[in-house]
Amino acid sequence: MNDEQADNLRTLLNSRNTAALGTLHSGAPYVSMVPFAILKDVPAFIIHVSRLAAHTQDMLVDPRVSLLISGIEQAGLSPLAIPRITLLGTAYQLALDAPEYPTARKTYLTRFPDAASLFSLGDFSLFMISPKEARWIAGFAQARSLTLATFARVIKDNQD
Repeated sequence: MNDEQADNLRTLLNSRNTAALGTLHSGAPYVSMVPFAILKDVPAFIIHVSRLAAHTQDMLVDPRVSLLISGIEQAGLSPLAIPRITLLGTAYQLALDAPEYPTARKTYLTRFPDAASLFSLGDFSLFMISPKEARWIAGFAQARSLTLATFARVIKDNQD
Protein backbone atom coordinates (compact mmCIF):
# COMPACT_ATOMS: atom_id res chain seq x y z
CA MET A 1 0.00 0.00 0.00
CA ASN A 2 1.50 3.33 -1.02
CA ASP A 3 1.40 6.48 1.12
CA GLU A 4 -1.53 8.02 -0.76
CA GLN A 5 -3.66 4.89 -0.32
CA ALA A 6 -2.74 4.73 3.37
CA ASP A 7 -3.67 8.41 3.77
CA ASN A 8 -7.02 7.78 2.06
CA LEU A 9 -7.77 4.92 4.45
CA ARG A 10 -6.80 7.05 7.46
CA THR A 11 -9.06 9.83 6.18
CA LEU A 12 -11.98 7.41 5.94
CA LEU A 13 -11.41 6.04 9.45
CA ASN A 14 -11.06 9.53 10.94
CA SER A 15 -14.07 10.99 9.12
CA ARG A 16 -16.58 8.29 10.04
CA ASN A 17 -17.80 7.72 13.59
CA THR A 18 -20.04 4.74 12.95
CA ALA A 19 -19.68 1.32 11.43
CA ALA A 20 -22.07 -1.38 10.35
CA LEU A 21 -21.50 -4.28 12.75
CA GLY A 22 -22.29 -7.75 11.49
CA THR A 23 -22.90 -10.50 14.04
CA LEU A 24 -24.36 -13.99 13.94
CA HIS A 25 -27.88 -13.95 15.37
CA SER A 26 -29.21 -17.48 15.88
CA GLY A 27 -26.93 -18.56 13.06
CA ALA A 28 -28.08 -15.86 10.62
CA PRO A 29 -26.39 -12.57 9.65
CA TYR A 30 -27.49 -9.55 11.68
CA VAL A 31 -26.30 -6.02 10.97
CA SER A 32 -26.56 -3.00 13.24
CA MET A 33 -24.87 0.39 13.58
CA VAL A 34 -22.30 1.14 16.27
CA PRO A 35 -20.08 4.12 17.06
CA PHE A 36 -16.40 3.10 17.12
CA ALA A 37 -13.00 4.30 18.24
CA ILE A 38 -9.63 2.84 17.32
CA LEU A 39 -6.85 1.66 19.61
CA LYS A 40 -3.81 2.45 17.51
CA ASP A 41 -1.17 0.48 19.39
CA VAL A 42 -3.02 -2.84 19.23
CA PRO A 43 -4.68 -2.14 16.60
CA ALA A 44 -8.28 -2.81 17.51
CA PHE A 45 -11.69 -1.19 17.32
CA ILE A 46 -13.55 -0.23 20.49
CA ILE A 47 -17.32 -0.18 20.75
CA HIS A 48 -19.46 0.61 23.80
CA VAL A 49 -22.68 -1.35 23.72
CA SER A 50 -25.66 -2.26 25.88
CA ARG A 51 -26.24 -5.81 27.04
CA LEU A 52 -29.86 -5.25 26.01
CA ALA A 53 -28.88 -4.96 22.33
CA ALA A 54 -29.14 -8.03 20.12
CA HIS A 55 -25.64 -7.49 18.73
CA THR A 56 -24.15 -7.58 22.23
CA GLN A 57 -25.86 -10.87 23.02
CA ASP A 58 -24.69 -12.19 19.67
CA MET A 59 -21.05 -11.28 20.39
CA LEU A 60 -21.23 -12.99 23.78
CA VAL A 61 -22.43 -16.20 22.11
CA ASP A 62 -20.18 -16.07 19.03
CA PRO A 63 -17.37 -13.47 18.96
CA ARG A 64 -16.91 -13.57 15.17
CA VAL A 65 -17.92 -10.18 13.75
CA SER A 66 -17.54 -7.99 10.72
CA LEU A 67 -17.30 -4.20 10.52
CA LEU A 68 -18.03 -2.09 7.46
CA ILE A 69 -16.91 1.51 7.48
CA SER A 70 -18.06 3.40 4.41
CA GLY A 71 -17.62 6.86 2.99
CA ILE A 72 -20.52 9.20 2.29
CA GLU A 73 -22.74 8.94 -0.77
CA GLN A 74 -22.41 11.96 -3.03
CA ALA A 75 -24.61 13.19 -5.85
CA GLY A 76 -23.05 12.30 -9.17
CA LEU A 77 -20.72 9.70 -7.65
CA SER A 78 -21.35 6.06 -8.39
CA PRO A 79 -22.03 4.06 -5.21
CA LEU A 80 -19.29 1.72 -6.44
CA ALA A 81 -16.78 4.58 -6.08
CA ILE A 82 -17.49 5.13 -2.37
CA PRO A 83 -14.41 4.22 -0.31
CA ARG A 84 -14.98 1.50 2.28
CA ILE A 85 -13.25 -1.08 4.39
CA THR A 86 -14.63 -4.40 5.55
CA LEU A 87 -12.99 -6.08 8.50
CA LEU A 88 -13.47 -9.56 9.85
CA GLY A 89 -12.52 -9.95 13.47
CA THR A 90 -13.13 -11.25 16.93
CA ALA A 91 -14.98 -9.28 19.60
CA TYR A 92 -13.95 -9.49 23.25
CA GLN A 93 -15.83 -7.91 26.15
CA LEU A 94 -13.35 -5.92 28.23
CA ALA A 95 -13.63 -6.49 31.96
CA LEU A 96 -13.20 -3.41 34.12
CA ASP A 97 -9.91 -4.83 35.41
CA ALA A 98 -8.57 -5.76 31.95
CA PRO A 99 -5.20 -4.13 31.22
CA GLU A 100 -6.60 -2.56 28.02
CA TYR A 101 -9.70 -1.13 29.72
CA PRO A 102 -8.34 2.28 30.85
CA THR A 103 -6.86 3.06 27.43
CA ALA A 104 -9.94 1.75 25.63
CA ARG A 105 -12.26 3.87 27.78
CA LYS A 106 -10.13 6.99 27.35
CA THR A 107 -9.88 6.47 23.58
CA TYR A 108 -13.63 5.97 23.26
CA LEU A 109 -14.48 9.00 25.41
CA THR A 110 -12.00 11.18 23.53
CA ARG A 111 -13.96 10.43 20.36
CA PHE A 112 -17.41 10.44 22.03
CA PRO A 113 -17.33 12.69 25.12
CA ASP A 114 -21.15 12.73 25.27
CA ALA A 115 -21.06 8.98 26.03
CA ALA A 116 -19.51 9.52 29.48
CA SER A 117 -22.82 9.11 31.30
CA LEU A 118 -23.38 5.72 29.67
CA PHE A 119 -20.37 4.33 31.53
CA SER A 120 -22.33 4.62 34.78
CA LEU A 121 -25.07 2.34 33.45
CA GLY A 122 -24.57 -1.28 34.43
CA ASP A 123 -25.74 -2.75 31.14
CA PHE A 124 -23.11 -0.98 28.98
CA SER A 125 -19.66 -2.43 28.41
CA LEU A 126 -16.68 -1.99 26.15
CA PHE A 127 -15.86 -4.55 23.50
CA MET A 128 -12.57 -4.72 21.67
CA ILE A 129 -12.70 -6.00 18.09
CA SER A 130 -9.41 -7.43 16.89
CA PRO A 131 -9.23 -7.51 13.08
CA LYS A 132 -8.23 -10.79 11.43
CA GLU A 133 -8.82 -9.78 7.79
CA ALA A 134 -9.23 -6.43 6.03
CA ARG A 135 -10.55 -5.62 2.55
CA TRP A 136 -9.98 -2.00 1.46
CA ILE A 137 -11.91 -0.59 -1.47
CA ALA A 138 -10.55 2.86 -2.26
CA GLY A 139 -13.08 3.34 -5.06
CA PHE A 140 -14.29 1.70 -8.26
CA ALA A 141 -11.86 -1.06 -9.35
CA GLN A 142 -9.53 -0.24 -6.46
CA ALA A 143 -10.03 -3.22 -4.14
CA ARG A 144 -7.29 -4.97 -2.24
CA SER A 145 -6.90 -7.26 0.72
CA LEU A 146 -4.62 -5.86 3.39
CA THR A 147 -2.28 -7.91 5.50
CA LEU A 148 -2.75 -7.39 9.20
CA ALA A 149 0.75 -5.90 9.32
CA THR A 150 -0.17 -3.32 6.65
CA PHE A 151 -3.44 -2.47 8.37
CA ALA A 152 -1.64 -2.15 11.73
CA ARG A 153 0.94 0.20 10.17
CA VAL A 154 -1.81 2.41 8.69
CA ILE A 155 -3.58 2.60 12.04
CA LYS A 156 -0.44 3.11 14.10
CA ASP A 157 0.71 5.95 11.84
CA ASN A 158 -2.69 7.65 12.22
CA GLN A 159 -2.28 11.16 13.61
CA ASP A 160 -5.99 12.05 13.76
